Formats: sequence, structure tokens, C-alpha cells
Amino acid sequence: MRTVTIVGASLAGLYAARELRAQGFDGRLVIVGEEPHHPYDRPPLSKDFLTGRTDESRLFLADADETAALDAEWLLGVRARGLDPRGRTVLLADGRTVPTDGVVIATGAAPRRLPGDGLAGVHTLRTLDDARALRAELTRGPRRVVVIGGGFIGAETASSCARLGHAVTVVEAAPLPLLPPLGARMATVCAALHRRGGVGLLTGTGVAALRGTATVTGVDLTDGRTLPADVVIVGIGAVPNTAWLAGSALALHDGVLCDDGCVTALPQVVAVGDVTRVGGTRAEHWTSATEQPRVAVANLLAGHTRVTARTVPYFWSDQYDSRIQFAGRSREGDAVHVTEGEITGDGLPGPSGFLARYERDGRTVAVLGVDRPRAFMRARRELQRVEGQRGDGRTVAPTDPVAPADPVAPTDPVVSAAL
Repeated sequence: MRTVTIVGASLAGLYAARELRAQGFDGRLVIVGEEPHHPYDRPPLSKDFLTGRTDESRLFLADADETAALDAEWLLGVRARGLDPRGRTVLLADGRTVPTDGVVIATGAAPRRLPGDGLAGVHTLRTLDDARALRAELTRGPRRVVVIGGGFIGAETASSCARLGHAVTVVEAAPLPLLPPLGARMATVCAALHRRGGVGLLTGTGVAALRGTATVTGVDLTDGRTLPADVVIVGIGAVPNTAWLAGSALALHDGVLCDDGCVTALPQVVAVGDVTRVGGTRAEHWTSATEQPRVAVANLLAGHTRVTARTVPYFWSDQYDSRIQFAGRSREGDAVHVTEGEITGDGLPGPSGFLARYERDGRTVAVLGVDRPRAFMRARRELQRVEGQRGDGRTVAPTDPVAPADPVAPTDPVVSAAL
């Protein structure tokens, strides 16, 4: 294999490039990125970057020395428009072609949009340019902000807007924010965090329309109410960037379908990060973007699925001065027990936070920590020891990269939510 092309100058794309060099690939390495930026860290965009506590220069994931050491050709600010697997060529939107022997797909996901979201004042928050535009608008004085969607991006952005002094309302169609990943009992804690932060939370209602001609003026809800708004932030999930792969013979269904080793139907093509559906699951988490490249690259260089990895899903979220950390695979019906700390009578974490365990058939399948990082990391490592299986049957403890913005003690391996 003489040339490998990584499509997506993302977190997952950068980790794939690092793995290629670390695993001995010394051929031509091409990295294609639709954005004009080198890979950067997305989690701070909705938090410290939005509030002005983090400088833009601190977002980038590789310094000049590491970038040079990768010895890669960076084709930035250009979109991939197609993949010709028979000709082993990546087609670019500007008409160029990149002949290649192997491909790593790392094109991530794009935010879901609402009809009418082309109005001025309506924002999504996925990219650095998105964050720049929103931050500029939030510095123009007090704003009435409506956040559509109470998931991680919505909750974190609402928290940041409240910190900046804006009047914020979150609209969530489900009965509680973060209900699917956390379950009803723990989702009530997230609702309480919104109340503590002075943010209005409207649940069980959706958005009928956005009001305004050139600029947004309000949000019409499905229950008949209208919320006045100067700024609207749409955080209703993301869709994998797979349109460019149409006609490539790859199987696509809510992502690029891969086996447990991140290998597609074509052995010379692997996929990593938010765009990939590995073993039936697509996980938009920092964990996936940083762990999958190790396995994907090993299999790409081998020419077949040589290793697989079963990782324990992990995400974190910072909301209203509280840190939420979750690891494992929960589902409806799991018994949830607070084993350390407490939840107060008003639904908030106690002074020292709490640790909760999700149990099924007598075993712990997931853990949740709120403001209790050390206890959580111990519980997470327990899950990793039990569930960290490679395809060859060997039990492994995954070595997680440390996220730059995570304040947990350096001895604790930490990864972040994807963004």
C-alpha cells in the first residue's frame, strides 16, 4: 500500500493519521478536509470557546511540529464528492482526483436543520465557523435566546448563554431532557440543572415554525404558544456525512456500515468516528473518534479484519457548573441505584455530587457520575475490565487519550462527548 487518503480532517481523521505513522505506514498520506481548518477540538465550542474563556488557538489538536512529523499532504477547504473504489480514486468537488490504495472515511456528521433556519439569528453549533458566528452575536448585548433541543449540544449551549447573561429558554420535544441516554430518573436531574441555571425549560412540545422575514423574531410551538427570540440555536441532532459516497458500492444506513473492525464491504476502505456504524451502532462520542482509528488502521494495513474492539461507550457534558459523565450501555427497564453521594429533594446533585449504577440481571451495565469524577472513573474502569474484548478473545483495558479541556486529574484517562 503506497498511498492512503483520509477523507475528513477531523478528530477521527487526525487520530487515523497518527495511527498510520505509528503502525509503520511510510507511504504517501493525503488528508482531505471540507473545512479550511486543521483538526480542532469540538467539545469546547459550546462551552469555554463560546463564553470567551478559551482562545481559538487552544482548540487545535496538533502543533506545527506534529503536523510536520506526519508528513501528510493537506487538501483543506475542499469537499470530497465521490469515491470510485474500482479506480481507487477519491473525487474532489474542485475537479481534482486523488488516486489511492486505501481510504479512511472520517467525514463526521452535519447538524439536522429546521425549515426556515436560513433566517439571520438562527444558528447551529457544529463547526468552528458556527461557533465564531454565534459568539459574535452573543456579544452584541442582551438577547432572548431559544435553544431547540435539550440534548448535549442544546444543554451546553444554553448553559453558556445563561452564563453570558442572556435570557434563555430550552424547548425539548421529549418529556425530559436527555431522556434516551440517561433514563427518566436521571433525566430529572438534568431538568433541575436547567432550573438552577435560571433557564426556562419547556418539555413535551415541538417547534411548528420559525417566525421572521429576514431575521428571526420568534419560535412557534406545536402547542400554540410563541416564544419571542432574537437568537435561535438549533440542536436537534446530526446526520452522518455520507451523501458523497452514493454510488460507491459501500453500504450506507445512518452511516457507513462496518464490521466490528471498522472495515466496510471493501477491505481497502475503513471508516471511523461519527460517520461510521460499527457492528450496528453509530456513536457520536469522542471515545469512538479516538479509539476506532487504532483498530481501523491495523485492519486497513492488513487488508482484512484482523482485530476488533469492543469499547465501553463514554461521554461527558458540562452544564451549569456541573460535570455529567456516563459510561456503558443502558436501556429502558434497567434498575438505577445511587451508590455514592446523593440527589437532593429538589432533584439536584448533593454538595459532593453522586454516582449512580444501572443494573440489569444482577450486573452493572452503565454508570453515571455527576460532580464525582474520581468515583466515576473507578467505576468506568471496572466496566472496561469486564467488557473490553478484542476480536481474538483477549481482554484488554483500552488506553484512552486525555482530552485537553478535561480538568480531571491527569492520572484519570478521559475522553469527551462527540460533538
